[in-house]
Amino acid sequence: MEREPTYDLTTGRGLMACPRCDALHVEEDLDLGETARCIRCGTVLAKPRDGAFAQLIALAFTSVVLLVGAVFFPFLEVSTMGFGNASSLFDVALAFAEGVLLPLVLAVLAMIIGLPILRSVLLLYTLVPLAQGRPPRRHAARAYRWSEILRPWSMAEIFVIGTAVALVKVAGLATVHLGPAFWAFCALIFVNLASRAFMCQTSIWDAIEDAGLQTEFGPRAPAAPQPLPRPEDA
Repeated sequence: MEREPTYDLTTGRGLMACPRCDALHVEEDLDLGETARCIRCGTVLAKPRDGAFAQLIALAFTSVVLLVGAVFFPFLEVSTMGFGNASSLFDVALAFAEGVLLPLVLAVLAMIIGLPILRSVLLLYTLVPLAQGRPPRRHAARAYRWSEILRPWSMAEIFVIGTAVALVKVAGLATVHLGPAFWAFCALIFVNLASRAFMCQTSIWDAIEDAGLQTEFGPRAPAAPQPLPRPEDA
């Protein structure tokens, strides 16, 4: 007896596309510890882990704490000829609050502070009920989708690299001391790396779908055309 297909090529239901090479695979349930890889390029497609949701929640809370501390704690101190001045990112924002550089300052703060915090909040909104064994919240699928969209725009790593390059040039003119906020950004890089290592997007989407929530937000399919009435029905 032939086994009935569990996928639909028309709608894509039951299929999984590799994020690197777009090869299609049939979705299958995996046990904890198993890994599904692309048959074409070897990219990891799914890797469920025990307690991964709780670990992601802890890392998201850690990210929020580090980012809040990075805003208000001193970022660096510059001293020369016996005079020194320590400043934080909040002080920098206040210093340029009335100048022509205000849009640039707001954009930088949004990229390195606002978007990472928003992404962490969206992850907490999605994962907290799932980790507690409760049904996800109403907009969990949309919140998780936005958290993945915002991931490339969280530029804390780029900010640290740019700051390090600038400090190399300033070091010859004055004495520079790195503050707690700089090290908070460095710690945030490792927190983000750990979050990516523990995150299995397939497991999160499967948990949301198992709860009966819609995960597709594209345009609705057009209604099927109705047949024209026959002359004898008129």
